[in-house]
Amino acid sequence: MNIRRATPADMPGINRLLCQVLMVHHNGRPDLFKANVKKYTDEELQKIIADDKTPIFVAVEEDAPAGEILGYAFCIFQQHIDNNILTDVKTLYIDDLCVDEEKRGLHIGQKLYEYVLAFAREQGCYNVTLNVWSCNESAMRFYEKCGLVPQKIGMEKIL
Repeated sequence: MNIRRATPADMPGINRLLCQVLMVHHNGRPDLFKANVKKYTDEELQKIIADDKTPIFVAVEEDAPAGEILGYAFCIFQQHIDNNILTDVKTLYIDDLCVDEEKRGLHIGQKLYEYVLAFAREQGCYNVTLNVWSCNESAMRFYEKCGLVPQKIGMEKIL
């Protein structure tokens, strides 16, 4: 397995996995997430792939054809320079991490996460953060096994 920056040729595989993530969220919270839609248009995804502030990393089989993605990690650099209350630390936020549902249990997610951590260290980041929906219990267990701890908790009251 190889982990590398995503290219436009990876878009079909990325879109396929984005749909898997969407359905996990839709099944957990159909009141908030639509079914059978794309998270990004192809134009939006191309811009994200091209932007160094929003790197996407993909896990691929070494000799697999382009676009055959085992998993991905969408990342976003965040920093609050000269903010009144927040320090200037540089954060790498994992916006989305997914492993193909047919490939789970093979430690692909762990390897992607470790790759992201190494990348963040190389870029001088203070920390790596992410959000996880409480309805996605398997993701919460995965992140806890990776050593992540709650930084903040979002709460709601449905009216």
